[in-house]
Amino acid sequence: MRIALFSTCIVDGIYPRVAKATVDILERLGHEVVYPAGQTCCSQMHVNSGYFDDAYTIVKNHVKSFEAWDFDVAVAPSGSCVASLGHQQPMIARRAGDEALAVRAENLAARTFELSELLIDVLGITDAAEQLGSYFPEHVTYHSSCHGMRLLHLGTRQSDLVKTVEGINFTELEGLEQCCGFGGTFSFKNADTSGAMVADKIKHVKETGASICTGGDVSCLMNIGGALSRDGSDVRTIHFAEILASTKENPLTVDGPVSLAISGGK
Repeated sequence: MRIALFSTCIVDGIYPRVAKATVDILERLGHEVVYPAGQTCCSQMHVNSGYFDDAYTIVKNHVKSFEAWDFDVAVAPSGSCVASLGHQQPMIARRAGDEALAVRAENLAARTFELSELLIDVLGITDAAEQLGSYFPEHVTYHSSCHGMRLLHLGTRQSDLVKTVEGINFTELEGLEQCCGFGGTFSFKNADTSGAMVADKIKHVKETGASICTGGDVSCLMNIGGALSRDGSDVRTIHFAEILASTKENPLTVDGPVSLAISGGK
């Protein structure tokens, strides 16, 4: 297949290694990955903050950028951004009176998948060790992000793949479905509430005894990782794509205060 990568702005700007891991996984499976030029943001942070006119411009750019490329499906390593494409972009276009753009946005959203959704539902990957060669001998727990869980209905897709990685020791997280408190601008507009929510989250993370907390949205992992670091914890946060991309020949090593991961080997 020819797969278009939607890297998302936070991955592109802060966690580019997650985009690289996504490409590594798909190319390992024999697929061609292309990167539509001109892509920026999905407009989620603008919509959530009430900047609908600005969001309309971003929606137009996203649709135009991807329509200019020939691909079978698109993928993003972010449940929240994929949810925004189907849930928010058509709404913003219709609010601006642009029905044609709304339909184009809906058509693009229907061909855009979150990574675990693409791997399991489209490509038939159910065993990361056997089908991807994934190897990560670490004690891991998993946080389920709100948009992937409540809007995309990903269920256990992400954690199911992580559990099949060779060498992994997996412990379920208490309060798995509870929000981490990030919510973009919510985290500083309602800092006290957000801080209380992430304090509950890292309490449960530490109770697992895991050395790694993984998940499918780097925004949540950034929030959780920052709280763990401020608490003096040694637990690190990394995206599940990085775990799936790790192999015996090219292992992922985790170091640093917050989510610093490096692929070793060749």
